[in-house]
Amino acid sequence: MITPGLVDIQVNGFAEVDFNDEHLTPQALDSALEAMLATGVTTCLPTIITAFPDQLAARFAALDHSVAESRLGPLMCPGYHLEGPFLNPADGFSGCHPASAMTAADPLLISNLQQRLKRPILLVTVAPEVANGLDFIQAMRAQNRLVAIGHSAVDFADVVAAADAGATLSTHLGNGLPQVLPKLNNPLFAQLAEDRLLATFIADGIHLPPPALKALIRAKGFDRSALVTDATAAACAAPGFYNFAGMRIERSGDGTVSLPGIPGLAGASLRLDDAVRNLVRWGVASFEQAVAMASTRLLDALAPVLRAHQIALPQAEVEWSDAMDVRRIRLGDEERNFS
Repeated sequence: MITPGLVDIQVNGFAEVDFNDEHLTPQALDSALEAMLATGVTTCLPTIITAFPDQLAARFAALDHSVAESRLGPLMCPGYHLEGPFLNPADGFSGCHPASAMTAADPLLISNLQQRLKRPILLVTVAPEVANGLDFIQAMRAQNRLVAIGHSAVDFADVVAAADAGATLSTHLGNGLPQVLPKLNNPLFAQLAEDRLLATFIADGIHLPPPALKALIRAKGFDRSALVTDATAAACAAPGFYNFAGMRIERSGDGTVSLPGIPGLAGASLRLDDAVRNLVRWGVASFEQAVAMASTRLLDALAPVLRAHQIALPQAEVEWSDAMDVRRIRLGDEERNFS
């Protein structure tokens, strides 16, 4: 079976490498990207999470330099995903993001970050209800950036307004939410109901129980559903402790990633090829549907902003075994055989 290369638009790190590290090197990034290739991922948006402006600038500078100077970065990383700092700081919505660094939505912060980068910030996750949220979404769309709703307390009216302003995605729908919500008019139902939003899901069996994920995808529809990993340095790594955006996280034996001693999750240890296999093995989707949710669905979402920034992705394909294992990768002139 040959399919398009997989696309991960939310990946904070991989294989013991933290993409949010201010001291990230091209060599470390290449090591992580090589490990991602082995999982079928040929395109990714390295993701920087909420931090204070000077921290964001330092983290983006290290990431951008590493992408430019690495061997695989120019092939695999067309741009970046900024998840925050324009998120809802309330307990339950903020997740592991530092609430103290969250602010009103400010397009100037994006402009200040972008002017120092060689590659574009292609995707920004925002909570539309924060101050200036809707104006910010409009500004991002005018700058040819995708906007996703995430870590947000939006209701039905808020989601419609955000989609009207230009939001087109939901970041890890079903997560970044408190345990108690309004019965019906809540962020989960509101985003499921908005047909203009492509919902991304973390299919690791930890962030969402498989039956819940099945119900969410059935409600949203396969054509409006996609897969992400929210991977950290703990992905494709042994149980133990790792760094993530200035935090010390722990991967347990079952793959759960958390801040030691603190309830809740801190990213994931998921591989995108595992997410594909999980959907099939849980009876949520066929192999073809699962691969589409991890590849062409995201390529279609990225296409308008890639064109606007005059970015062409190299041709990529994955060959899978009958057991749904990655056997071969082709990415431009690069090829890997894993059989």
